[in-house]
Amino acid sequence: MFDLRLPRALTAFATGATLAVAGALMQVLLRNPLADPYVLGISGGASIGALGAMLLSLGGAWIELGASSGALAATLLVFGLARGPGGWTPTRLLLTGIVVGAGCGAIISLMLALGPEGRLRGMVFWLMGDLSAGAAPLRIFAVLAPVLAAAVALARHLDLLAHGESQARILGLHVGAARLTLFFAASVLTAVAVTTAGSIGFVGLVTPHLVRMTLARLRLGSPHRLVLPAAALAGGALLVLADLLARTLIAPRQLPVGALTALVGVPLFLVLVRRQRLVG
Repeated sequence: MFDLRLPRALTAFATGATLAVAGALMQVLLRNPLADPYVLGISGGASIGALGAMLLSLGGAWIELGASSGALAATLLVFGLARGPGGWTPTRLLLTGIVVGAGCGAIISLMLALGPEGRLRGMVFWLMGDLSAGAAPLRIFAVLAPVLAAAVALARHLDLLAHGESQARILGLHVGAARLTLFFAASVLTAVAVTTAGSIGFVGLVTPHLVRMTLARLRLGSPHRLVLPAAALAGGALLVLADLLARTLIAPRQLPVGALTALVGVPLFLVLVRRQRLVG
C-alpha cells in the first residue's frame, strides 16, 4: 500500500494537476480555449528524447534525462522560431508549435518504424501514457507548488490578459513579460508531466473547461484565483481515476492511461462545446 499504491496514486494526482494547470495557463497565453499543454510541440520533443534513450537500451534515469532534454530543446526551438517583429504573438506561437509538433511526430514515426521489435511495445506504451515506470510525486509537487502559488498570486494579471492585450496594456500590464512568463511556466509544467508519465492527452484541455463551466453555474465567474486551484484538483482526481481503471479493467494486464483519458475526454469535450454553444 505505502510502497507501491500510494506513491503511484500521488504521482497520478500530481501529473494530472500539473497538466490541468499547464492547460489553463496555455489557454490564457494563446487566448484560445482549444489550447492544451501539448500544443507547442513540447510533448513531441520529450517523446523523441525518451524514445532515443529506449533505442539505445538505456532505462530509468536516462529515459527521464532524454525526455527532459527533448522537451527543453523543443521549447527553445519554438521560442526562437516564434520570435519576430513585435515579439511573440499568440498566433505566431501557436503556428510555430504546430509545425514543430508535426516535425517531431514525423521523427517519432521513423523511430518506431526503424526500432527493434523487442522494444517497440514499451516505446508505444510510453507514448500513450504510462504511470507504471516509476513514482516520483515529490519531484512533480516541487515544480507544481511554486508555479501554482505564483499563478494564483498573479491571478489578476491573468484575468487581464485573458480579456485581451489592448485592455491589459491600458490597465498597466507589461504584456510581453507576462507572455514570456506564461510560456516558460506552461512549458516547464508540461515537460515535467511528460517526463514522468509520457503523453497523456485531454486532461489539460477538458479540465479547465469543466471548471469554468462549473464556476459559471455557481455564478462565481471565472477568475483565475479560483480556476487554477480548482483545475489542479479536478485534473489530479481525473488522472487518478483513469489510472485506477487502467490497472483494474483487464487486470492483471494494464492499459495505457493516456488512451483512457482520451476515451473520456473526447465525448466530455464535445458535450461541453455543445452546451456552451446552446448557452451562447
